[in-house]
Amino acid sequence: MKAVAITQPGGPEVLEWIDVEDPRPAPGEVVVDVSASALNRADVMQRWGLYPLAPGTSPYPGLEISGRISAVGGGVTGRRVGDEVCALLTGGGYAQKVAVPAGQLLTVPRGVGLVEAAALPEAAATVWSNLVMTAGLTAGETLLVHGGGGGIGTFAIQVAKALGARVVTTVGGPEKAAQARELGADVTIDYRTEDFAEQGPYDVILDVVGGGYLERNVRSLAADGRLVVIGLQDGLEGSLNLADLVFKRLSVHGTTLRTRSAVQKAAIVADVQRHVWPMIESGAVRLVVDRTLPMSQAAEAHRVMESGGHTGKIVLVND
Repeated sequence: MKAVAITQPGGPEVLEWIDVEDPRPAPGEVVVDVSASALNRADVMQRWGLYPLAPGTSPYPGLEISGRISAVGGGVTGRRVGDEVCALLTGGGYAQKVAVPAGQLLTVPRGVGLVEAAALPEAAATVWSNLVMTAGLTAGETLLVHGGGGGIGTFAIQVAKALGARVVTTVGGPEKAAQARELGADVTIDYRTEDFAEQGPYDVILDVVGGGYLERNVRSLAADGRLVVIGLQDGLEGSLNLADLVFKRLSVHGTTLRTRSAVQKAAIVADVQRHVWPMIESGAVRLVVDRTLPMSQAAEAHRVMESGGHTGKIVLVND
């Protein structure tokens, strides 16, 4: 088969479409013939050499895919060759085939095309596990989503609204602000000209930025507020006023899906299938895909992502 390999740390040009060995399913796994995969910021960090991989992790990027099962390993029940699925991965999605633990498979939601479905697992699992399973967002609370124009942000806005929350989001410019409001955002803040901390307080903040946002995030939380940091686009360090943390009884969580165990991922995937898929099938939540490109053009897809000009997900498609 072919896969996108990272030949060395660097820019998009280090991604190459090469011949590699076909995967075989271990016990508890299936092999999926990949119809499509979708980009995530973690793929960019991996390409730059900033995302160390756990032993045994596929060296090829790609954290989510859709496709058809072509082989089933020992001990797998309820899945058969030919089933259309999407899946949450630890890596290896930029390829023609990938081996997946059966617990990380999801059925394709009704009304969603097979290619589109590739853009669902990572966003759905990230948003649900962080907003609900970690932060406990409930109806009537106010959520601040940083990066409302990205794949995570566009999904988080809709899930939060479906849960009955008031949603505020930071965006880069009037076009993305309009798109965020169309998805249900109550308030949009242009991070280039406005300070989100002045428009709080917020009960929950979902932060993909990290770095210098930490102090303002904590300062703008309401009493008993929860900050969940899931990205480090602005760097690895930030200052923190512990008095804010203590006197307002705040919680700060740092999470990532990729390093969770297979058991933890399976539990999240099951919860997503149970709670998020009905939102999608009812039309309360829709997938936002900016564009699709051939898998062999992964380098161009990474250039688009790093330019910041997209809204929603970028999808790579196998011919």
